[in-house]
Amino acid sequence: MKGLDTNLLVRYIIKDHPQQAAVAVREIRGAGDRGDKLLIQPVVLCELVWVLRAAYGLARADIIPVLDQILLTAQFEVADQDTVWQALSDYRRGRGDFSDYYLGRANAAAGADTTLTFDAALRGDPRFTVLST
Repeated sequence: MKGLDTNLLVRYIIKDHPQQAAVAVREIRGAGDRGDKLLIQPVVLCELVWVLRAAYGLARADIIPVLDQILLTAQFEVADQDTVWQALSDYRRGRGDFSDYYLGRANAAAGADTTLTFDAALRGDPRFTVLST
């Protein structure tokens, strides 16, 4: 098994750098052809969402199907997949960032009663306590 970095996934999805995109496609498709797994850590998905929004201007509605497809792709082994699916469900419905929802779910799974934040977009989510200044 090989792990994937965020930049490889970005090239695979966006294809804005033709040479790197070709290498990314070759690696990912090749793994599928061989029946190999490629490991994706949740932090890579968090970074991916940030890059797609900040650098490429994609909207949440464009990013959600990308995450769905990654989670459903046979050659991708997503670490902590159940928590990632839950965070994606929260991201679909909420106003916060995907990384916040992943963090809230991961903290809850680790035994935290709540996750403290200043992010008002998370107000009303049962896994967060929004503090005021």
